[in-house]
Amino acid sequence: MTEPFKDKVAIIGMGCTPFGELWDKDVDDLMVDATTEALEDAGVALKDIEAVWAGTANSGVNGSAASAPLQLQYVPVTRVENACATGIETIRNAAHALAAGVYDIVLALGFEKLKDLGFAGLHPGKLSDKFHPIYPAGGTGPGRYALAATRYFERYGLGPVGGRRTIGRLSVKSHYSGARNPKAHLKREITLEQVLKAPMIAWPLGLYDCCGVTDGASAAILCRAEDVKKYAPHHRDDYITIKGMGVAAGPGWGKNKEEYDFTHWTETVWAAKQAYEMAGITNPRKELDIAEIHDCFSIAELIAMESLGFCERGRAKQELIDIGATIAPQFREAVMKKWDATEEEIKQLPDPEDVLVVNNSGGLKSFGHPVGGSGGREVYEIYKQIQRKVEEPSRQLDNVKLGLAHNQGGHPGRFVCGIIIAGVPEERL
Repeated sequence: MTEPFKDKVAIIGMGCTPFGELWDKDVDDLMVDATTEALEDAGVALKDIEAVWAGTANSGVNGSAASAPLQLQYVPVTRVENACATGIETIRNAAHALAAGVYDIVLALGFEKLKDLGFAGLHPGKLSDKFHPIYPAGGTGPGRYALAATRYFERYGLGPVGGRRTIGRLSVKSHYSGARNPKAHLKREITLEQVLKAPMIAWPLGLYDCCGVTDGASAAILCRAEDVKKYAPHHRDDYITIKGMGVAAGPGWGKNKEEYDFTHWTETVWAAKQAYEMAGITNPRKELDIAEIHDCFSIAELIAMESLGFCERGRAKQELIDIGATIAPQFREAVMKKWDATEEEIKQLPDPEDVLVVNNSGGLKSFGHPVGGSGGREVYEIYKQIQRKVEEPSRQLDNVKLGLAHNQGGHPGRFVCGIIIAGVPEERL
């Protein structure tokens, strides 16, 4: 029988750079900035760090990618890559080493400098054997998620117009929150009308349905919970602990099987099952206070919410989106007005206890998506919300005790998914 993991590992310091087109920074600057913030937050020195996990998909090929800019003195550095699930995978590996007693205090660092690659989107080398700047037909991220969107619209009766309006509402929500996040890439409010009239990328996904690739880095300092008083005595009342983790990689046959329906993420289902069991969660919609989920496209957020068990499959529109059940309570009325919601719809806002706030940071959609840095940035949002130290006070949520971060790499039918659940230690509840 495996030993329980819940509450064994603590996060005692975190850092996150602004995300964006950071032409005045190189990838080394980003790593140094995120790590410096995390070290200062934890109250420890770089010399205290015993091992490092460095997560990146495109911006480094081995451990020296992190050891050189940080000037580490011959400590172990492991380079981690799991596509867009890299960020959570990085923290997960660091946490396992602590739980196993191999190290006492470690750094998990995620970073990416995508804007220096010379391509408008993700690196085509991941998609083409010929390393050509023209993507192969049918091989783009928008194209593959567009298949999921059209299939979902058809299967659950949303239709072309209703479907686009439904996922468009998610983009409006994300941008409203992101506009109030000082570190977000796309700090701009949008309306549903703007989403629907925006240039089409891959029908039904328009410009505002797609996240932007970006530059950025995030960092976390971790130790065993029993050692918090030793390494970060000033954090004794506001550190957080990891409650559960899960990673699942599917067999990858989805796009080859006629019965694959594109309307749920099986890898997310399995990763969530692992994390929920570890954390002791049986009703995520009720037990979680906040979720940061992988919304590389607006349809991805919708399907992820169902795959994470926030509602039954095919019910996200009615049970979560249309009634504003995933919007921060202080933002709900304003966001719904940008949807052109009727007064009757606004009156149907659920009670605060029925709200599970999703992507209050702005999500990948508005905050940005530097592949290796995204998972840590999601955990950073949970960390700051629990501590009540969110940079912009208007985004602060009340009474956040438990949050979920979700990363997903690959494409529909061939994903790897990583999930971390973190929150207030049991002794402080």
